[in-house]
Order: sequence, then C-alpha cells, then structure tokens
Amino acid sequence: MTHYIVGNITIHDLDRYRLYEAGFMPILQAHGGKIVVVSDAPTPLEGSWGAGRLVVLAFESAEAAKGWMTSPEYQEIARHRLAASDATIVMAQGFS
Repeated sequence: MTHYIVGNITIHDLDRYRLYEAGFMPILQAHGGKIVVVSDAPTPLEGSWGAGRLVVLAFESAEAAKGWMTSPEYQEIARHRLAASDATIVMAQGFS
C-alpha cells in the first residue's frame, strides 16, 4: 500500500539547502520513492498555512519510506536540510 511522506519545510539558508537538493533525487529513486508535490506557495483553502515549502513523496510501503529516510546515504545529505531549515514531516498510508 502506498505510503506518503509529507513535509512542511521552512528554509532559512537556501545555499546550504541546495547542497541537500543536489543529492536528493538519486537517493530517493534508489529507494523507489517518487516526488508527488513540491510547492513553495501552496494555496490555503481553509485555515492557515505557515510559510514554507510543501513536499509530498510516495513510496510503495512504509518499510520503503523508512528505509529511505534512515539510509546512510540520505542521512549524509539530510544534515544539510537540518542545518538549513525547520520542518514538520509526517508519514501516512494512502488508499491504494
């Protein structure tokens, strides 16, 4: 069953964050992940949305998603994201 990782990311050091982005796709693809959404300006339809980037990633399973996020390769680039941004990241099971 598809699992989604959803992030609300506020970037405060774009140059450092770009180091994270530079290595992101090969690692995501190696774990079977796909980008569904990246938006720096999502449109709130109800309630408020804090300033930040919306990211939605899709994986075939919870195990694949967790494997990607905990992999040594991802952890190596994640240090740039952690230093360059503040984020709330969640995982949720989809319907398909």
